Amino acid sequence: MLQTPPALPGMPEDEIDTPALLLDLDAFERNLDTMAALLAPTGARLRAHAKTHKSATIARLQAERAGAVGQCVQKVGEAEALIWGGIGDVIVTNEVVGREKLARLFGLTRLARVSVCVDDPVQIALLEGAAEATGGRIEALVEIDVGMERCGIAPGPPAVALAERIAGSRHLVFGGLQAYHGRAQHLRRAEERQAAIAEAAEATRRTVEQLRQRGLVCRVVGGAGTGTFALEAASGIWNEIQAGSFCFMDADYARNLEADGSPVSTFRHALFVLATVISTPRPGLAVLDVGHKGVAVDCGLPLVWQMPDVRYVGASDEHGKLVWEGGDRRLAIGQKLRLIPGHCDPTVDRYDWYVGVRGGRVESVFPVDARGAMR
Repeated sequence: MLQTPPALPGMPEDEIDTPALLLDLDAFERNLDTMAALLAPTGARLRAHAKTHKSATIARLQAERAGAVGQCVQKVGEAEALIWGGIGDVIVTNEVVGREKLARLFGLTRLARVSVCVDDPVQIALLEGAAEATGGRIEALVEIDVGMERCGIAPGPPAVALAERIAGSRHLVFGGLQAYHGRAQHLRRAEERQAAIAEAAEATRRTVEQLRQRGLVCRVVGGAGTGTFALEAASGIWNEIQAGSFCFMDADYARNLEADGSPVSTFRHALFVLATVISTPRPGLAVLDVGHKGVAVDCGLPLVWQMPDVRYVGASDEHGKLVWEGGDRRLAIGQKLRLIPGHCDPTVDRYDWYVGVRGGRVESVFPVDARGAMR
């Protein structure tokens, strides 16, 4: 059931009903500006990943402010939400299997430029069958495994053979490579991330060259994420950067380290879950109205914004427990606190609305268009 918005424009932040998904607009806009400035000298294009934000509104802002050429998604439902919301260029960075899903995917090609990934001849045959049934045509990228150990065909000759199969199809267009190293994104030490992307770069470069020798040009060589995008962009191999979390910055990404051992500080925390203190049963303990139904805990418990001495130590269905040492700290029943999610993507998927705030007041309220889009 779609929930009513938790706030109205003009409302003070401390009057927002909770739990609420809060977007600090100043920090968000700064993150977009920072990404645009970092990518500009590299020539790499930003194709932000919408699995993070699930919002056509945010996708449009990324295009207007950061020069994003389009969006990535993981599911057909996410593609539908964005394209119906006016986004004209979407890559499904995933394999799509199933007659209904493929029919929906080809339906979107009538409305926007749509691409999809493959890593097996079976998927190509399924795409060809859907194209025959719908009279459509679609661009396909070959996904190669550059270290993720999830989807992806081996780089080099196996990938080239698959690309030739696509290029020989009457219904498909070969678009390039999907080369995403997701495991590298959260390697904490900078040298670990550099080593992982160096290996991925060599595998991708070799595959691009072998494709060129066969007369196949990659319109897109896509990949990268918030943890490593600067490495891929500087390589000269990837021409599209698919970072998603950079616009929000969660607690897990903030645990990555720079080369000097200091925490990464390129982007600011912009996404929060606003919570209310509902109980203070004894000194040093408070309970919030946000448990794991309101904030994802798969990448660790959330942090309490601007209160480093207060720790969120336990999440049950609808309760979050805060503890702190000493008697100086006072939290009052009814007090509102911002939580920094450990993982922004699944946290966003728990909410129907973004509440955009600036200067302590609500500036905008807009929907999470692709919430729950698992198909």
